[in-house]
Amino acid sequence: MRILLVEDDSETAAYVRRGLIEAGHTVDHAADGQEGLFLASGGGHDVLVVDRMLPKLDGLSLVRALRAAGVTAPAIFLTARAGVGDRVEGLDAGGDDYLAKPFAFAELLARVNALARRPRLQQETTLLRVGDLEMDLLRHTVSRAGQRITLQPREWRLLEFLMRRKGEVATRTMLLEAVWDFHFDPMTSVVETHISRLRSKIDKGFDRPLIHTVRGAGYVVRDDG
Repeated sequence: MRILLVEDDSETAAYVRRGLIEAGHTVDHAADGQEGLFLASGGGHDVLVVDRMLPKLDGLSLVRALRAAGVTAPAIFLTARAGVGDRVEGLDAGGDDYLAKPFAFAELLARVNALARRPRLQQETTLLRVGDLEMDLLRHTVSRAGQRITLQPREWRLLEFLMRRKGEVATRTMLLEAVWDFHFDPMTSVVETHISRLRSKIDKGFDRPLIHTVRGAGYVVRDDG
């Protein structure tokens, strides 16, 4: 198996690279995000092992760029940031697994082998659709029935989170963690306020709503038409 290791810490890189080679794998190493992007863009890697905090281009941006370019090799993030919000960010950026530092090499090897056994994903779409609502992740635009909609950054994150999970109910807690990075309930109406603003932009003036409240559960974006 051919593995790309993107790690700027020389000691960690040498340790991981030596262990992977001893396990029978071929390892390419990049010491910064730009070099990692260049090497990974060429394809041919079975698994990417990416440090999150990298010089020149951080790990999240690296994986996002690869997914946008159609590189589907599974990626595992190595990072000292192990909070729930950090893990969600990594997975939403296109990562497939997340391992906190310090880690045992045996666990890393097991996770790498598990990722290699997964069926390879198809190219990730850069266009999200629910009914006549479209979100273009590359152009950073939103439109409904061809009408351009302007969103504030937090509104964009909220709508993207809901559209990526179309048809699935997102709880208030999930939204607070993913959109506001709150790991506690601030006891405010921040979620409800932003949902209301989104509805005024996404649903108002159209023949059917796409943003629905599931009483006692949360919110969902779906097309009931």
